[in-house]
Amino acid sequence: MPELPEVDALVGFLREHAVGHAVTSATVAAIAALKTFEPPLDDLTGRTIEGARRHGKFIDLEVGGLHLIFHLARAGWLRWYDEVPATLIKPTKSPIALRVRLANGAGFDLTEAGSKKSLAIYLVRKPGDVPGIARLGPDPTAPDFSLDDFAAILAGRRTQVKGLLREQSVFAGVGNAYSDEILHAARMSPYAIAANLKPDDVERLYIALRSTLGEAIEAAAGRRPDELKDSKRTRMQVHGRTGEACPVCGDTVREVIFATSTFQYCPTCQTGGKLLADRVLSRLLK
Repeated sequence: MPELPEVDALVGFLREHAVGHAVTSATVAAIAALKTFEPPLDDLTGRTIEGARRHGKFIDLEVGGLHLIFHLARAGWLRWYDEVPATLIKPTKSPIALRVRLANGAGFDLTEAGSKKSLAIYLVRKPGDVPGIARLGPDPTAPDFSLDDFAAILAGRRTQVKGLLREQSVFAGVGNAYSDEILHAARMSPYAIAANLKPDDVERLYIALRSTLGEAIEAAAGRRPDELKDSKRTRMQVHGRTGEACPVCGDTVREVIFATSTFQYCPTCQTGGKLLADRVLSRLLK
């Protein structure tokens, strides 16, 4: 799943390559991905892309006073073409959900792999018309997001920090992968309860949050969309590295399995050497 750093890089790429060009067509191949009907998608035709920005993990293209907004979800991606193929896309016959052609011949597809389709596309008059954007919490990479702001969010929450970091109404843009990396950098158990954290713990987690995301944004900036996935994978310290050696201490990276997701952690760095049993086994070793 693309998270804040990759989405930020995609926005930067679109700002450089798509802004200033008019849309000649926008074709939906996966009807279920389009979540709005007014204004109609055809209203994009002839309008010029005037800006690109990010709201959490949502990408927002301002097109002649309208906003084409999309969320790539778990298996979605943006495929850029310097010259869009002339072949027609057919509903249900390809992973393409949307194809946008620009007046200069370039354009992009929004694609989604797998059978579970969650990619979402919106055409709205203002970003707040998208429910997911209206519910977003603060951007943890914003210059004015302070330690005091962070501490105030965590205070009194009887919630595990792993889940809290991923909750979009709490922190916009952080997902499963970067929450693993943040907690590893903070040397903190994914099951630590936010309300129980001491001031030093909160500060350590805040620093890890900001530095992990900031470094990832810097590393992803300027890359083409087809380079971002591999770039993200190579930077991971624990996420997706079950069974490998932790690059910090050398211990074996472990995995916790849930019904629809997994996460990874280092016992030595994060849990004092104790193993966390996954909930599939309905137990937790303390």
